[in-house]
Amino acid sequence: MWKVNPFKYSRRPACEVNIGTVKLGGNYPVRVQSMANTDTNDIPNSVDQCVRIVEAGADIVRFTTQGIREAENIKLIHDGIRQKGLSTPLVADIHFNANAADVAARNVEKVRINPGNYVSSIKPGDTSDYTDAEFAQEYEKIRTRFIPFLNICKENNTAIRIGVNHGSLSERMMNRYGDTPRGMVESCMEFLQICREQNFHDVVISMKTSNTVMMVQTVRLLVDEMEKADLHYPLHLGVTEAGDGEDGRIKSAVGIGTLLYDGIGDTIRVSLSEEPEAEVPVARLLVSYTGRRADAAEISATESASYSRYEYQRRKTYAVNNIGGEHVPVVIADRDGGFATVPDYLLKDGSILSQEGLTYPVFEAAYAQTLVADNSEVKFLRMEYADLNPEIVAILKDRKDIVILLKTSDNDGLGEQRAFFHTLLNEACSTPVILCREYAETDLQSLQIKAAADLGALLIDGFGDGILIENEGNIPVEAVASVAFGILQATRVRVTKTEYVSCPSCGRTMFNLQTVIARIKARTSHLKGLKIGIMGCIVNGPGEMADADYGYVGAGRGKVSLYKKKECVERNIPEDEAVDKLIELIRANGDWHE
Repeated sequence: MWKVNPFKYSRRPACEVNIGTVKLGGNYPVRVQSMANTDTNDIPNSVDQCVRIVEAGADIVRFTTQGIREAENIKLIHDGIRQKGLSTPLVADIHFNANAADVAARNVEKVRINPGNYVSSIKPGDTSDYTDAEFAQEYEKIRTRFIPFLNICKENNTAIRIGVNHGSLSERMMNRYGDTPRGMVESCMEFLQICREQNFHDVVISMKTSNTVMMVQTVRLLVDEMEKADLHYPLHLGVTEAGDGEDGRIKSAVGIGTLLYDGIGDTIRVSLSEEPEAEVPVARLLVSYTGRRADAAEISATESASYSRYEYQRRKTYAVNNIGGEHVPVVIADRDGGFATVPDYLLKDGSILSQEGLTYPVFEAAYAQTLVADNSEVKFLRMEYADLNPEIVAILKDRKDIVILLKTSDNDGLGEQRAFFHTLLNEACSTPVILCREYAETDLQSLQIKAAADLGALLIDGFGDGILIENEGNIPVEAVASVAFGILQATRVRVTKTEYVSCPSCGRTMFNLQTVIARIKARTSHLKGLKIGIMGCIVNGPGEMADADYGYVGAGRGKVSLYKKKECVERNIPEDEAVDKLIELIRANGDWHE
């Protein structure tokens, strides 16, 4: 049975699935896709945008398919891109309308369905617990509706994606398992069981949430459950509602990159609240960069029995000043600059400077013994995994004034740094550790993607008490520090700015998403620590922004509904008044400051 090796890349062996002319799984490369944001009923614009997405490098393109009309019109889009000489497979995205899925399965190469709302509940709005009999009854209802759809797919050589979204788990699954990875996995597994019973195997799976930690843990749990059941379907990876700009890129690279580094994932979409073609280069860079791990040699280490890849547990350390212990992870910058958020420390002239102006020495591992005689309040020890010999371990375990600056020079930097942490766990060594990485990037987007994948994977594992990113390129130090703070926020270990949970626009979006995001950010970006959900429609909006403080959700053309947590507090506000109303709502709840 395949399982992740923390210290050596091995790609999960998935079975091959045909999506028209594109094959997933097996030895095929990780495929990149995007989703159009045009109205699926607008055939010319949909065709033109699809062409732009393909020209940007996408292997697969998905379209919103709300109902029968859209399911019929997607065939016209399909015909239109074929007339332009493109063989790119199209995917129909179905959420609420199972009848639309039946129609779309005859018209495109793949149909995505959402188990959470594929059929209506037998107990709508009833919050009482499901009995075992009621739970089984609803499963039979799903089965009765799902099997005819699979038969249509068989007849038309149409693949499916079972796309479980955290924001739209069924009432039945929420009732029994709660808002958990287990609920998402169980929702998927029962649909897979029906596919196996019906001998239908052109299946792709996705498990999406805007919470990167939950997304990674859920996919890892699903993979293990599938391995136990001898199921090996390909996986589509994505972080929903990742946002735009730097935040969207970092959040996507953290979630998707962590799993790609694990060897998990056969196709990906980077969901940005931008034009769809902007997603493709980001996804291509992420696939290319994380794929380098496949060529690295295995690192000799023993996985700690105390570590779990299925639940977040921060490694326990002692505190040295504000580093480690119960403190949030710190950021160290490698030089001074005009920072928007001031780093906790600076690395300057071979020493570490605190915000209070105190200077602390940095020792190299080769001179660890000189550290013992130093009487500084805090001592930083720069080292890598190869330096972790019994003598240094003894020094670390004997003292409470050392902070490790963990560097790596290995081709598999993630594996090497993981080996370091697992060794500390096995040695019961609780020294705090700063994650250090060196880059030579001239393009900020490239640094965002690479650093987020490298460092995000470790932070999601519960490792690291801070970040030090050193970059030799011409990127300003303020921008490098912003990446570091962004990674900490994307991994949910430290919040330093307003977080915007915003969906990628699609054909369901009820307003110009990019314009609205910019307007809301311009008014609220100073509200540090607040989380605001900006959703184009109600499909996943209320669910995906469930832990947001406030929500702005498209309710219809030109209409917006506002939420406080999960509660809708004002409906159908005219769009030109909605941002002002959002500000009023924030003020009324005491969360506003100038």
